Amino acid sequence: MGHKLAVLAVDPSSATTGGSLLGDKTRMPELTKDPNAYIRPSPARGHLGGVTRSTNESIILCEHAGYNIIIVETVGVGQSEYAVTNMVDVFILLLPPGGGDELQGIKRGIVERADIIVVTKADGDLEAAAHRAQYEYMASLKYMRPKYPGWKPKVMQVSAKTKTGIDKFWNTIEDFRKATEEQFLSRRANQRVIWVWTHVHDGLREMILEDPRIKHQTDKLIEQVRLGTVNPGTASDKILDSVLSYMK
Repeated sequence: MGHKLAVLAVDPSSATTGGSLLGDKTRMPELTKDPNAYIRPSPARGHLGGVTRSTNESIILCEHAGYNIIIVETVGVGQSEYAVTNMVDVFILLLPPGGGDELQGIKRGIVERADIIVVTKADGDLEAAAHRAQYEYMASLKYMRPKYPGWKPKVMQVSAKTKTGIDKFWNTIEDFRKATEEQFLSRRANQRVIWVWTHVHDGLREMILEDPRIKHQTDKLIEQVRLGTVNPGTASDKILDSVLSYMK
């Protein structure tokens, strides 16, 4: 279609060693060879929300490099891990059929944040399960308030194996873009504000852990919490007080 595509894939990191397999490129052998495509796997390194700390910056770099479609593939996220919604224009939730997760559709969380829900692997022995999952998620969405006045989340099926549903999926993304065009600039503006506070949060945490004047007080309080002589809430208040006194 004449587009340039970037895929930013985030791999989960081991809680023990901190390492990641970074094997996403091996699953996209044809796309890897395409001159109009760029794939970069990155380790999550314990960052919550299914993305890495630098995903926002990576998106901007790809945009300036001429990639006009950027796919951020997160780690397998749970009901409350959807930080990527604050980085992208359309949030798509991929769900495999037959996994027993259909009832999760009635829970608030990641499902209500999705703009489009896609049931994958809708082929072969799983085709019937994919149909069932699609209708159950369609039914569950009736109880959720839409994010945008002009868009009701869609649920559809695709199969990468038989390449069915892909064109319809792309057309649905285009429909979403047109339906939410009025909210586009305000959505991007809100994302930039959230990005600022994310950096502030990360910066404060680094300062507390690394600045020698604050670290001494923090280490002492953490040890008292460990021994049970100070409760966690009091310790956190004292750590924040030490940061404030240092800033004065």
